[in-house]
This record gives sequence, structure tokens and C-alpha cells, in this order.
Amino acid sequence: MITSVLVANRGEIACRVFRTCRQWGIRTVAVHSDADANALHAREADAAVRLPGASPADTYLRGDLIVKAAVAAGADAVHPGYGFLSENADFARAVRDAGLVWIGPPPEAVEAMASKTRAKELMGIAPLTGATDVTEADLPVLVKAAAGGGGRGMRVVRRLADLDAALTAAGAEATSAFGDGEVFVEPYLENGRHVEVQILADTHGTVWTLGTRDCSLQRRHQKVIEEAPAPGLTPELTAELHDLAVRAARAVDYVGAGTVEFLVADGRAHFLEMNTRLQVEHPVTEAVFGVDLVALQLRVVEGHALETDPPHPHGHAVEARLYAEDPASGWAPQTGRLHRLTVPDGIRLDTGYTDGDDIGVHYDPMLAKAVAHAPTRAEAVRRLAGALERAVIHGPVTNRDLLVRSLRHEEFTSGHMDTGFYDRHLTDLTRSTPDPLAPLAAALSDASTHAGRFGGGWRNLPSQPQVRRYAVAGEEHEVRYHHTRTGLTAEGVHVVHAGPHLVVLETDGVQRRFAVARYGDRVHVNTTALTALPRFPDPTTQHAPGSLLAPMPGTVVRVAEGLTEGTTVQAGQPLLWLEAMKMEHRITAPVAGRLTELPVSPGRQVEVGTLLAVVEAN
Repeated sequence: MITSVLVANRGEIACRVFRTCRQWGIRTVAVHSDADANALHAREADAAVRLPGASPADTYLRGDLIVKAAVAAGADAVHPGYGFLSENADFARAVRDAGLVWIGPPPEAVEAMASKTRAKELMGIAPLTGATDVTEADLPVLVKAAAGGGGRGMRVVRRLADLDAALTAAGAEATSAFGDGEVFVEPYLENGRHVEVQILADTHGTVWTLGTRDCSLQRRHQKVIEEAPAPGLTPELTAELHDLAVRAARAVDYVGAGTVEFLVADGRAHFLEMNTRLQVEHPVTEAVFGVDLVALQLRVVEGHALETDPPHPHGHAVEARLYAEDPASGWAPQTGRLHRLTVPDGIRLDTGYTDGDDIGVHYDPMLAKAVAHAPTRAEAVRRLAGALERAVIHGPVTNRDLLVRSLRHEEFTSGHMDTGFYDRHLTDLTRSTPDPLAPLAAALSDASTHAGRFGGGWRNLPSQPQVRRYAVAGEEHEVRYHHTRTGLTAEGVHVVHAGPHLVVLETDGVQRRFAVARYGDRVHVNTTALTALPRFPDPTTQHAPGSLLAPMPGTVVRVAEGLTEGTTVQAGQPLLWLEAMKMEHRITAPVAGRLTELPVSPGRQVEVGTLLAVVEAN
């Protein structure tokens, strides 16, 4: 019987596994990089072991160090979580060779399915492995990492001339994320749906299929919203998906939890891959079937038999991934202090952060997963959208607005979405629509604070209004108000109440309440985030026209070949690539012109706002 589990992972993943282990009375062991020394998963575990590494990004890929940590901490089992080494057969073998219990499928099954190319061959599909296999007739194609997931190492190619560059870039990203640079090419179906089947198999020959999940809403090939069951599938297609999933499991004598993924198009199922681990989106299946998949993993590895048939499903569940990323800056990952994160009651929130934690640059920018369950799909979608809208998220910019608008979009609510959803709608869904009264509420809150400290700002004689400036979603807003004998006033609204943390304004007979929280120059008014601007800009922060500044902390991984100061460039031409949070971000020329400055080189660490290049327009 398992008494102590080391989770070979970090953040939300480790915290999720720890939760079940605690309920089962199992001692927990965390591993952490130096960057994660104070992370929530390291704090929550009964014991934590530091993993030395050349860089924080590589630390969790060191299977040898993780096995040593498990032995040193007295763990008798290792759970791989999802991501990092979770689909590495050599790691699974190393765990077993050390006399530890591996809470996962047999290494042989991991090996057979962890490589997407080998998995396709096992299912009778011949993948394309390089540029020489592809012709114009095959386009568009998808370049894909053979290992790992999460959208890393993936590129859509629509022109044959772009294929070699896409293979190189995808391979580099896959190496950084998974330690394996193998990539392959497959046909890209523009308007398919991403549907997957959760399986669970024991050592006694029973294989469960726990319904379907739809994961079609993806941006940059990374899942954003998932749900169970997948809406609109015919009983015949659902049965076919289940049969294919069982076939994949039995082909490799699978044991434990896993997911078989498909692309559904024109009523047909196309096998994509099998993930020999839990998925990020597993909570929607847990909600619908009333199970704990981690607990079932533990039961299976301890030799217990599953019931002949899985539980019956009930209702519908929807999950949204909350990321620290800024749509106004090309979806650049965001870092900084997460001051507060709460959601309304009744919503499951899986996260690796708590109030006051810092979001770093080294790992995935996902803050949390929010999950709603209800008797019907419409009710679950409505509940999740409303909860996210009311969530308190104080800290870096997030994709919260995108999630709420996506959940309320007619194409999604009708269940007619596909993987091209964001290609069609992303611009409209991310159009900035800040609350027009938020800057005024922020200013009045600030004024009330100063009034309480300094005795007010009103004058006996009429005077000029007070002026405050705020940046909201990249745009500057100026607001004006007056201090009077009776309190604060503003044109066009009635100030019912103005306090440090609450402002109540009335317009056209309707009162609205604004909760205000302030963290230095950052102000949160309900769901709108603002930055207070100084009255007089600091001249030292000004940059020459055409300056390209780092949108996030990261590392310059490469500069475009042949690019030097004085080179003529075209608008949109790639200049260099930054790596941050395990993904590469391309920096392009904003206009056609001449490159006058290039002060960075590969390997250079940069902070937000670091000057990367200057392009002087023609």
C-alpha cells in the first residue's frame, strides 16, 4: 500500500495530486527548482526537495535528480503529473528500477504512445517526417512535436517555402519544452473539432471509456476552453470514438488513466495521438462522472479491479484556462505579483498560486482552471461565464475577458464551434471595451483617501478641477472632478459615495457600485485594471521612434540570419526571437525601413522594456 507520493511536477499539477493524496492519508513530497522555492506546491507538501539545475526551465526534466529526491525523502511512489517527464518511458523505468511505485502506465505503453509518430504507426497511420515528404497538394500542413503537448512545437504551414523554417522553429521549441526535438508533419484540417476520450484501465483487463470531451477552442494550438461531454455528436460517432480509444489502449496493454485524441470532421474521426497521462482538462470528466481520477490511478496501481462498467454520467461541465497574458501586446505572457484570486462559490478552481505569490518567467503562464458543472450544457456555460465575470483577479493582465466573451459567443453557445473559432473571432473577442466609469471611480477613490489624510481639497473660491490620468488596455484616459464643501463631484454623474475601497455612482437614476483595490500605481476597479500615470512623464523613459521593447522578461534565443545594423527590413519581417515561459515569441519590424540599432544577441537575458532594436521608417 502506498504511504508517500512524490509528484514529479510543479504548480497547479502538483497541488491537484497532493489534494487527493491528503484525502487518502498519503504523505506528499514536492520537488522544486530554485525559482519555485517558495511556490505553493512546495509549501503545501509534507516535504520538499530542491532540484539543482543549469536553469529553472530544465530542472523538472532531470529524471535522475527526481528519483534521487524520492529516495532521499522516503517516498515509495512517484506520480508524474502531466507535462515534463510524464510521458518519458526512460523516467518511468528509472522510477521502477529504484524500487519505487510508478503511478502511471507501463513504460512500454508510454514508449509506444509518447511519440506521436510511433502512435500513428501503431494505429495504422503513416506520418510525414520531413520537408521532402510534402508537396503543394498536401497544404496546409501542421508541423508538430513528436513528444509533449500544450501547443509547444506546433506550426501551421500554408506555403511550401515556409516549411523548412517551421520545422527548425518547431524543433527548437520542442527541445526547450520537452528535451526532444523530433517533429513531424500531418495534414491540417481547417474546420475540424478536437474531441478526446478519457480512458482508465486496470491490471485485470477492464478498460473504461469515460465519455468524450470537446477541446476545440484553441489559440496557438493551446486549449483554452474544454467541456464534457462533447456536444452534438451522434450516438454512432460517439460509439466509434470509444471503440477506437479502447483499441488504442489494448494495443499497448495500457494500465491507468490516459486520453485518446481525435479530430472530428465531416462526421468522421481522425486519430491524433494518445496521451499516456492525465490531461489538464480532466476535471470536466470528474465532474460529469462523479469520480476522482487521481484516486482511481492510486487504486489501479495498488492492484484493485475496476467495476465492470464505469459510473453513469450526469449533467455537463465546462472548464476555462485562465492565463496571465496580455492581448494588447500580442498575447505576451505576464509576470508579477498576483495580489488576489477568488471565484464565486460553486466553481472548482485548480491553481498553483495563492494571494501574494509571484508569477515568474520560467514556466507556463496558466494561473488557474475554473470549472462549472450543471444539469445542462446551457446552465454550465452560463454559470462559468458569470463566475469568471465576477471573479476577483488582482495582478497581471489575464485572458479573463476572452474567456467570458468566448463562452457567450453564439457559435459556442450553439455548440457549432471548431478549431478555427479563434481564427475567425479573436479580433472581435479581444476588442478593448473598458468600463468608461472605471477611471473616474479610481480617481474618486484616490481623492477620498487623500481627503481623509489631509483634510480635503476644496477651496472657498471656484477653482480648476482636479485631473487624474490612467492607462487602461493600452489607452490613456483623463478624468476630472471637484472637491466641494459637500464632497466630491464630477460632471455627468452623481457621486453617491466615494471611499478608499468603494465608490457608488449614479447615472440616469441607476446606481452602480465600484470595488476599488490599489497596489502601488496599479488600480483594480471591479474587473477593469488601470495604471495611474504621473502628471509629468519621465523623460528618461522616452525612446526613439521605431524602438522595439521587450514585451516580457525572457532570453534572446536567435537573431534573424544576416541581420546587422544598417540592414533594410520590411514591415512584419522577423528580427529576433524571445523565449519566455517555454515558448518562443517572434519580434518583427513594425514598419519598412532601416535597422539602426540591434543592441542584443543570442543568449542575452532581457527584462520588460529592454530595447531590442530600432527600425527607422523609410
